[in-house]
Amino acid sequence: MRILDRLIQAIRAAATHNPEATAPPDCILWPDKDRQWEPIIPRLLTEIPELLVLGHFEPDKRTGPAIWLRCAMAGKAIASPLPDDSVPILYLPGVGRQDLRAVEECPEPIKPLAELQYRGTLWSQANGKDWTIRAFLKTDRNGLALEVAMDQATGNALQMALYRLLDEEIQTLTGRRLDLAFFNTLLAGDDPIRDILQWLDRGESFRQERDKNSWSGFVAVCKMRLGFDPDNDGPLGGAARLAAHEGAWRAVWDRYGEAPKRYPHIPALIRKTATPRLLFADLSGWPQHNDQEERSLRGDLLPLATWPPHKIRLRLQELKARHGVRRTWLWAELGEAPLAFALTHLQALAEETKSSLAMGTLAEMATAYRNQGWQADAAARHLLSCLPADEEVLTAIHSLMRALYLPWLEDAARHLQKEVQRSGYPPLELGKEPAQALPGDCILFVDGLRLDVARWLTQKLQESGFSVTEQPRWSALPSVTATGKPAVTPVRHLLAGQEDQGEFEPCVAATGQSLKGGYALRKLLEAEGWQILDATSTGNPEGRAWCAFGNVDHEGHERGWKLAHHLDVLLDEIVHRITQLFKAGWRRLQIRTDHGWLLLPGGLPKRELAGVLTETRWGRCALLKPGSRTDTPLLFPWSWNPHLTVALADGVCCYRAGMEYAHGGLSLQECLTLELTVTAANTECVGSSELGVLGSFR
Repeated sequence: MRILDRLIQAIRAAATHNPEATAPPDCILWPDKDRQWEPIIPRLLTEIPELLVLGHFEPDKRTGPAIWLRCAMAGKAIASPLPDDSVPILYLPGVGRQDLRAVEECPEPIKPLAELQYRGTLWSQANGKDWTIRAFLKTDRNGLALEVAMDQATGNALQMALYRLLDEEIQTLTGRRLDLAFFNTLLAGDDPIRDILQWLDRGESFRQERDKNSWSGFVAVCKMRLGFDPDNDGPLGGAARLAAHEGAWRAVWDRYGEAPKRYPHIPALIRKTATPRLLFADLSGWPQHNDQEERSLRGDLLPLATWPPHKIRLRLQELKARHGVRRTWLWAELGEAPLAFALTHLQALAEETKSSLAMGTLAEMATAYRNQGWQADAAARHLLSCLPADEEVLTAIHSLMRALYLPWLEDAARHLQKEVQRSGYPPLELGKEPAQALPGDCILFVDGLRLDVARWLTQKLQESGFSVTEQPRWSALPSVTATGKPAVTPVRHLLAGQEDQGEFEPCVAATGQSLKGGYALRKLLEAEGWQILDATSTGNPEGRAWCAFGNVDHEGHERGWKLAHHLDVLLDEIVHRITQLFKAGWRRLQIRTDHGWLLLPGGLPKRELAGVLTETRWGRCALLKPGSRTDTPLLFPWSWNPHLTVALADGVCCYRAGMEYAHGGLSLQECLTLELTVTAANTECVGSSELGVLGSFR
């Protein structure tokens, strides 16, 4: 963090209060008797929109006499009102804390401000004194705790070098002695490239912070090293040279490219310059050229949604050849080339969906999906995760994604459904008692961990030093949590499905007690010797444990296609939780899930099913009323009770309109999952028995 950022943070923190005990302050008073901070106020005015300055009447600089400050606080005296969610900060040069103490004795020019010390708060040291520059740098409490020499010469140099000091990183100064030599070096400017970038970024405020001698030195360095005169050529001349980045300006461009976000105003400045008209000119330094290319790419992508997939693929290859290089441009790092990045993921999706999964037996389909097909889902997910909140971009990409991805999903799902009708769904053996778990084994249940996301989780775990093995598992039907979660518990053999069940949820076989709410399942697990771990507890690693953590399914239902933006964080939280459990002494973790899901922006296709025919209807599945007849061809037995028939939506359709995220049906994405066994790196797996054998396609 820069000193500037910490200074702003400290000033604003003066408004912190206990809302239960006091009202929020009307303002923050910043007294500065010796005017130490005055040289950097022009800079702070550009960084702190709520800052007002006591002085001569200059409303365009948010500066004016005391009575004007009172009006400005109320939003009555300035063209641009102060931010609604901020507390006004009043900088008072030449005014000390004591000058405000007694209203009657208060100097006439600041009398309108005197009563604000009661309705506002002061930015001052813990001992009540006004903040000086040296005090802010040295003080531990609310300061920076830096080591600063105390001699007068250092103080003078510090005052003169303050404008440069603001941009120094605190971390680089910690542990160093800041003395006369340090501040003189800082004042002289040992980094002219940084100076030219700061001047281009801040413009006139950069010059105002410097005295005549300092500015003259800056101009001389620019002339000598860059062949450029800031006085004569001005910021636009510098911006044009930076964009062209030829000769000595190449070093300036390279430095800018190392941290472009540090200079947020430079792109707008370059946009005011003209791009070269030479046929073979390098235009990568002009953001307006990148903008034009983005618009061109958007125009090229929009009509592709109506093309057949094979023609889309050819066109995407052509577009990638033209626009792929823009992903390496500086503007891409600033988020100004979203379509160039999306094009890469679109190309990956186009390539992965060339290979259809709609062929072969059930086992062959499962193998093909595990080996290669899952990468189409991953490409679609990566594509969605990189999209900005720009409606035109979203429209272009979503339409094109549907044109490529939806037919591939639909064909694979329909072929899978035909194969299951022909050969049956893989047996799950829910009534069979699982193999005995060993001490130190923990089952981690993650709701909605689709196969491609499980592969991503495996990668993250391996990068964190864990060993991971995977085993494919078919989920219970229908692929919903109420049915699938009980099926992966170590007490599934103690559960059964009743024929009058309308929520696809089994019950305790011995008592008929419902699992709704989780109480009965919890008691059953505890009765069988399983500890129940919540989101933070670690339990006794000498026993066995069940832990539910990382609800991907909930996020999907809440966010729709925007789930893709949040999966990275969700998986990082799961990795952190697993690390926590291993550090607590658990020897082996098995990650299980209940189902996967389908994800498609704009919504999956709608399939009509009359409500009068169903007991209950979910997104992709429904329970028919006894004796009901329907033309749906997908009728399957409920995994918990074969006497109960479940209607599944055909293909990747839904019984509800507009569902971008859905599960409950029969597709590889929903039903074929991975069971992950995790052990610590360089540690042998404890025992060899499985924690439970679920249905597979072996």
